[in-house]
Amino acid sequence: MSELTSMMNIGREMERKLISVGIESSEKLIEVGAKDAFLKLKQKYPNVCLVHLYTLEGAIHSTEYNRLSEDTKRELKEFSNFLKK
Repeated sequence: MSELTSMMNIGREMERKLISVGIESSEKLIEVGAKDAFLKLKQKYPNVCLVHLYTLEGAIHSTEYNRLSEDTKRELKEFSNFLKK
């Protein structure tokens, strides 16, 4: 199992939060996916925001979160907005 901090965009604080919701490795994050991981984080840490979702997606695809495609960012933003309803 690979440490989460070995993934792009994932620092110690994000790693701590992911572990607290049962995502303990990079393989598990990839398996769960950014949206489901974000949902788990949002349930435990209501203050996580859209940037966290971008960070997770970027980590899964080894891309800096600010370099995600506009289509991907739009889709993730729609998902984040849906959760606010």
